[in-house]
Amino acid sequence: MSRETMTFSSFAGFDFGTSNCAVGLYQDGQPVLARLPEHGSYMSSTLFAPTRDVISGWLYQKLKQNNMADAYQHARRAHIEMSLKALREAQLDGYDSELQFGQQAFDAYMEDPFDCYYVKSPKSFLGASGLSERHCQQFEDIVAATMWHIRSQVAQSTDCYPDKVVIGRPVNFQGLNSEQSNQQAIAILTQAAKFAGFSQIEFLYEPLAAGLTYQATLSEPKRVLVVDIGGGTTDISMMEMGPDFDHKFDHQRLVLGYSGERIGGNDFDIALNLQTLMPHLGMNQALASGQPMPHKIYYDAASVNDLPAQSHFYGRESEKLLTDLKDDMQKDYWQRLRRLKHEQLTQSLNRSAEQSKIALGQNGEYQCNLDYLEPGLQTSLYQQQLQQAGEKLTQALSKLIQDVLTQAGVQPDVLFLTGGSANSPVIKSFLAEHFQGIKQVSADNFGSVTQGLTRWAKQIYS
Repeated sequence: MSRETMTFSSFAGFDFGTSNCAVGLYQDGQPVLARLPEHGSYMSSTLFAPTRDVISGWLYQKLKQNNMADAYQHARRAHIEMSLKALREAQLDGYDSELQFGQQAFDAYMEDPFDCYYVKSPKSFLGASGLSERHCQQFEDIVAATMWHIRSQVAQSTDCYPDKVVIGRPVNFQGLNSEQSNQQAIAILTQAAKFAGFSQIEFLYEPLAAGLTYQATLSEPKRVLVVDIGGGTTDISMMEMGPDFDHKFDHQRLVLGYSGERIGGNDFDIALNLQTLMPHLGMNQALASGQPMPHKIYYDAASVNDLPAQSHFYGRESEKLLTDLKDDMQKDYWQRLRRLKHEQLTQSLNRSAEQSKIALGQNGEYQCNLDYLEPGLQTSLYQQQLQQAGEKLTQALSKLIQDVLTQAGVQPDVLFLTGGSANSPVIKSFLAEHFQGIKQVSADNFGSVTQGLTRWAKQIYS
């Protein structure tokens, strides 16, 4: 069937994920993942710009080209001209005038990590405490630019700009002041989606969306514990599901209990980084003076999803600490740590931890290449280290599950696992021990949420 004979929906499900983004459409009566020509079915949640200041101008230009800039121009009147000037200056300096997203963003970042603005997992910053109004606007711009790019990608492959959207959201974006954090995050996502051209916007809990996809496969009612572990959040829901429940408009009534926390696969990566990679930069090593090596500089460097921590690592205070430690640290450790800071390689080190985590999910040992810190530097990682790094995540998971079981007052008939980290052998082993004899069903780690959001979009917009 040619693209010209296909019929796509004008509504969409949008999984704006911590690790990946995807869009679902209805085609010939079935939810399908839209093809993003530059990325495939999924786009990693990353953005690259020559400087932060150019993002607003870039977005304004894209919206103006499509006669959609009025609302954005009114909202950013004080900043657009300055951003357009920054964009022109970047072009005069030889930078590409286009922002980059997904793998292309990471590739551009790797070409020159020091001289750029690179954001991984912008969703993980939403709802953070202490954000000023200007910070919220900057995150709106980042999210809106990403949404605009993805919406344009969908249009390229389908000749259809989806107009109405259901966006997935975690139960809680942040752990502290959760209700205030949730309101802030939803406000940012809503405004960004409006800027990107969506006229009607609704939200659905991501574990509920994943559950809708599984529900479509059932032939009889089940109590299902949905375990959704994404890049930045873990959400647990106990749901009543069945083949005749899909028509029910208020799916909230089918939820027996739910709980969530801002911890996920990214925290897994950070823990593995601190445990196995940071020691090669001097963490846990004794100084020549006999004093212990300060830990905070390593935690700040590893916390790539924590904007204040990254700012502190790249700031003057940590520079002074490095200078003070030069004659007190082993030379090769000091040089690697200095290179990590001066060449802004924290994202690269986090990527190495993430790749190691994935490899150790299938193999007992993995050789991790760190030659960007020092030529020829490698280290061996083992599956036991992966299990130790996952302890914080499994402890949090245990508390969330107990909370949901207490709310529900019943045990599940089946476990439904979804999200990028839910099918980790560490997690599956933990759940098997916690729920002995109860069947585990593994979903498409990424697509189940998107398809569920798309089903819900059809339900409310058709």
